[in-house]
Amino acid sequence: MTRPALAAAFAALAACAEAPRVAHPPLALELPDRWSARATPPGAAEPEWWKSFRDPKLDALVDEAARQSFTLKAAAARIGSAIALARIAGADRLPQLGAGASASRQKQVFVGLEIPGFDGVLTSTTTTLGLSLDLSWELDLWGRVRSAQSAALAGVQAEEAEFLGARLSLEGQVAKTYFASVESRRQVELARNTLGSYRTTTSRIQDRFQRGLRPALDVALARTAETAAEAALRGREEEHATVSRQLEVLAGRYPAGKTGLSDELPEVPPPVPAGLPSELVTRRPDLASAERRLASAGLRVSEARAALYPRLSLTGSVGQTSNELKDLLDGDFSVWRIGANLLQPLFQGGRLRAGVDLARSRSEEALALYAAQALRAFGEVESALAAEEILAARETALRQGLTDARNALDQAERRYLAGLTDLLTLQESQRRLYDIESQILAAARRRLETRVNLHLALGGGFSWRKE
Repeated sequence: MTRPALAAAFAALAACAEAPRVAHPPLALELPDRWSARATPPGAAEPEWWKSFRDPKLDALVDEAARQSFTLKAAAARIGSAIALARIAGADRLPQLGAGASASRQKQVFVGLEIPGFDGVLTSTTTTLGLSLDLSWELDLWGRVRSAQSAALAGVQAEEAEFLGARLSLEGQVAKTYFASVESRRQVELARNTLGSYRTTTSRIQDRFQRGLRPALDVALARTAETAAEAALRGREEEHATVSRQLEVLAGRYPAGKTGLSDELPEVPPPVPAGLPSELVTRRPDLASAERRLASAGLRVSEARAALYPRLSLTGSVGQTSNELKDLLDGDFSVWRIGANLLQPLFQGGRLRAGVDLARSRSEEALALYAAQALRAFGEVESALAAEEILAARETALRQGLTDARNALDQAERRYLAGLTDLLTLQESQRRLYDIESQILAAARRRLETRVNLHLALGGGFSWRKE
């Protein structure tokens, strides 16, 4: 089912019943007035938060994944199932009407009944035909059925929140895998360039060895470094092949390794408006789902308590009965019946009382799970905010060290060619330059992932409100 179809079905269902209102329970926590990790700008998050990275190829992949994802289709199907369960739960609030038709033929033997002049066994054969409309209706005096349906409606809302959470998670996975794919391809290019540098060095050393200017040991060391650089390149190629196929799977494609990527990682966007800690419970779909589960559990307690009280039901039927088919439409053969019954449970071995205890325990469990999820949510936001500053400082330090590494390599090459230093110093300078360039790529990707994590921790670009 599509989301508009699900929304229409839920609206039609809610028109006949009342879902519990949102009432986020107070947490046993003293929430601060602002996030402790760092201050954030005011404002609202961008609804399509991934577009803040300004990468059209990423935008296209997120849209494709939202259309093609089988995980989202499964989540949408669960909403449909929850709606059906809510309809089933509320069916007893309405009268139950059924139509029936009956036909019977009976032969009786009158044993011991003697009739003068009749020598034999007296028998009688009768035919009975009937049509009826049967009506039954339980008067929901104590709200048992109403509580059950409201609990089921809360379950529908919980599944809708789960759908939004699954969509948000998918968007985050696509974004992070996309950045990992771009970074892995850049790592491949860096490893390939580094291999070319080592090959150039080997060629120069081989030439100087043939002229008697360098020992054979230098040739062996140069070839060893070149071989190691080639092995590193193959490892980077394998990583890129794996992550690019993961991206295609997320997008709902066959993993052929042909995803189009941008040439460079995007810049980290400006800081995200994070709002206040107290506002987080209205923004995250997982907290909305937990609150709806809690509301449903509370209504299950009311349902279980109402089951302890008497049930009053009205029954009635109207129809026709005759021994001739042609008389079934004759008003003279009409019959009717009306009645009421009251059932009070007296002794069921403690089953009903245990049902109340079970519902109460599950409600307490739902409350504890809600509080635990809220605490994790606060931790995720604080961690992401703190990580952004730390990772930004780390990338700045790495970029500052890049210039020094390049200068060191230039000096090492000149000194080696002049015979003033050994090959190991040159190779160490090459390795350090490659290592710091690789770390810069990884740090840039890690900063982007952290920004994605912050968006996920804040609930994406939408707010959840069910009043």
